[in-house]
Amino acid sequence: MQFYKDGFRGGNPDIKQAAPNRRNRGVNEPLPEKVDVLIAGTGPAGLCLAAQLSQFPEISTLIIERMPSNIIKGKADGINTRTMEMFQAFGFADKVKRETYWVNQTAFWMPDPKNPDHIKRVGRVQDVADDSSEMPHILINQARLHELFLEVMKNSPSRLEPDYGWEVESLTIDPNTNDHPVTVTLKDATGINWWGTRTVRANYVVGCDGAHSKVRKSIGGELHGDAAHQAWGVMDILANTDFPDVRQKCLISSAKEGNVLILPREGGYIFRMYVELDKLNVGEKAAQRKLTQEDMIAAANRIIKPYAIDVKEVVWWSIYDIGHSITDRFDDVPEGVDRDPHVFIAGDACHTHSPKAGQGMNVSMQDTFNLGWKLVHVLQGRANPSLLRSYSKERLTEAKRLVETDHKWARVMSAPTTQAERDGTEEPRIIRQFKDNLEFTGGTAVKYDSSYLFAASAHQTLAKGEEIGRRFHSAPVVRVSDAKQMQLGHVAEADARWRIYAFSGKADGSQGGAIHKLSDWLETNPNSPIVKHTRQGEDIDAVIDFRAVFQQTFEELAYEHMPSLLKPKTGKLGLQDHEKVFCVDHKGVGDIFDMRGINRDKGCMIVVRPDQYVAHVLPLDGYDELSAFFAGVLITQC
Repeated sequence: MQFYKDGFRGGNPDIKQAAPNRRNRGVNEPLPEKVDVLIAGTGPAGLCLAAQLSQFPEISTLIIERMPSNIIKGKADGINTRTMEMFQAFGFADKVKRETYWVNQTAFWMPDPKNPDHIKRVGRVQDVADDSSEMPHILINQARLHELFLEVMKNSPSRLEPDYGWEVESLTIDPNTNDHPVTVTLKDATGINWWGTRTVRANYVVGCDGAHSKVRKSIGGELHGDAAHQAWGVMDILANTDFPDVRQKCLISSAKEGNVLILPREGGYIFRMYVELDKLNVGEKAAQRKLTQEDMIAAANRIIKPYAIDVKEVVWWSIYDIGHSITDRFDDVPEGVDRDPHVFIAGDACHTHSPKAGQGMNVSMQDTFNLGWKLVHVLQGRANPSLLRSYSKERLTEAKRLVETDHKWARVMSAPTTQAERDGTEEPRIIRQFKDNLEFTGGTAVKYDSSYLFAASAHQTLAKGEEIGRRFHSAPVVRVSDAKQMQLGHVAEADARWRIYAFSGKADGSQGGAIHKLSDWLETNPNSPIVKHTRQGEDIDAVIDFRAVFQQTFEELAYEHMPSLLKPKTGKLGLQDHEKVFCVDHKGVGDIFDMRGINRDKGCMIVVRPDQYVAHVLPLDGYDELSAFFAGVLITQC
């Protein structure tokens, strides 16, 4: 973590210097008449986007929520490893790791062949595969997650906070102007303002307002899907039990009574249960059965025999039916129409699925993590508005895969066990499917298709473990300036900057070689993307953050001979940045060149997007290809 860049300030370094001319947030102050971005909904998707935009006070952002305040309990709880990597960029991953339950093993229970009315443990599977991520899979109260994003917003230069008690009633788009073309009618949802309406004009609107999204309906979007005709219950409870694996994630299948999923939660005592309840008729909703928490507890006790659960407190509970649905587009541009979008939808507004795979909240945040940097680039004049077309294309493809995989997983979970599975002659389908899905459930299976944002590189063999289109897979390194062991990927913040990681070849060292030549070219050549896309007066790393990793160990490198681009002077005081040069870990944690298949003879460059996805792999002398790639994305600034 770096601070004091613009001068010493005491106190909490997470609280950024407040920007001037911020919106007055007094109790009786009106909503703004115009904003750059209006976000509807303060769920994970909306708050993830707002936290990104809040770091840019020149971008005026309004986030509204129909509820009167943040939630305090219930809803989603699973955070996969890919999302934890994203949390690192927001600066609160360590806090999340300290507070939460880590899912280390998943236990599987099935009917005991000797007594089918009872269950027995049939296997355990490591929940996060070795080296799939440096982050854990965790479980956390969604309300606490909201608080962490809200804290980032409140501590940001813009001091952004939600405007609670407002919801979208309707919106219209003026196709004849690009000056705040979206007119949004907001309605008081609490009655405090006598259910009055206000009109706000925006350059862009993002609907994160759930499965019944008014924003989606306003742009003609519909959710299409199917139902599994199965009622399930979910409850967060404080309870005593003789079930031995209550502090492990468990998938439990009974012979006749259905299935239970147990998820331990933060704090050491509370845990969540998903309980299979009644089969539903076609067209019937779970709510029509009027099932209660007592029904859920009774069903759970029938399923987990010979064990029992003695519930002391029900913290939260809900009944739902399994459904899978997706909309046909994630923005306001109809198929076949050639124009740039101004309205977007994210999260449950465009895809819904079973909660048992633990993907909904994760995919929702990844939607807006994808969109956020693109909005920043466009609103800052660094990229053409056409960049925003890529959001729907990229995220719709992933949402379709999510729904398909989740659909299959929900069917497997609800399927009865076979005799071969019960007597141990065949590995249970649920275990096989769980193992097959590990990459998917970790969030690391996402691979975007080739486009002008993801090069179809002929140089992928230079970095076999950093596949273009997939997220940058971090690995341990040592920072040369102070010998600190760390993860290379943790240098990336949610700051809308691109990264270029240069990995040295065998001939590179402190006093010359391809890294030095590349650094000099990037710093001074007119065709350099850093020179072309950085404005006069900006820090040299304001848009593209260049860093290098050497094959030698810490003792073998001379920091004083590193090129100036790797020790730039930035900020108001022109202070030197000493955190851009790295080497292999010399203390046995792992060699990043071996772990990620980096070519030791030639080295390479890896270009990483602001949302942490690998966009290009190039040789260290691939100057023209590097320049051409960025020219296709960013506007020349000089």
